[in-house]
Amino acid sequence: MAVLEVQHLKKIYTTRFGGNRVQALADVSFSVEEGEFVAIMGESGSGKTTLLNILAALDRPTSGTVLLNGTDLSGIKEHKMAAFRRDNLGFVFQDFNLLDTFSVKDNIFLPLVLSKTPYEEMERRLAPLAGKLGLADLLNKFPYEISGGQKQRTAAARALITNPHILLADEPTGALDSKAADGLLRMFGGINREGQTILMVTHSVRAASHAGRVLFIKDGEVFHQLYRGGKTNSELYQNIADTLTMITTGGDRT
Repeated sequence: MAVLEVQHLKKIYTTRFGGNRVQALADVSFSVEEGEFVAIMGESGSGKTTLLNILAALDRPTSGTVLLNGTDLSGIKEHKMAAFRRDNLGFVFQDFNLLDTFSVKDNIFLPLVLSKTPYEEMERRLAPLAGKLGLADLLNKFPYEISGGQKQRTAAARALITNPHILLADEPTGALDSKAADGLLRMFGGINREGQTILMVTHSVRAASHAGRVLFIKDGEVFHQLYRGGKTNSELYQNIADTLTMITTGGDRT
């Protein structure tokens, strides 16, 4: 069953005085099935960040539709959008977006506090999640007391504690060293195998090689896609690298 359906998305930005029009997305269509781990790649300016912002309901398309579990995002009233995001989407960003004056536990609890979840339920959800993400011994520390990898795992826990229909990750390994990045990607793989749907935007071939499918965006359209099938991470890594070379050297769509 498709959790996310993207149909003929187009996005045109117009400058303040209408002098210039920039087409960020031309015609993007794809779907994400429940339990998939999909990576989106593309050169700077290809439209992938615009696409993610629209999928996150942070921006609206010029035309086209985004359906999340059958709900058309364009039909959600502005005053209800924040609650819809909080109840249905999880977000992991490159720069963590943690509050330094909050403990690790309180950062993780934040979306549940905003949705007025009872404290007992918050604690019930936290215990298995903290154990799974290796945060059990860090819950009373503050973000400035922990490493980059631990901060990103805290951000992931904050995103996952709401039981989101889909986890949206924007360059989640971008601020991490290679060891911390590998740990985060293994964690993503683990939660995906347990059924969590993940869509990740990344420049990193290494990160994308952990996904089950890779979509390549070029000139505002889906240019190509790769499926893992029975490939190892190393084999998928090489396929991704070859595809990126084809895109940057002007290869044809396949």
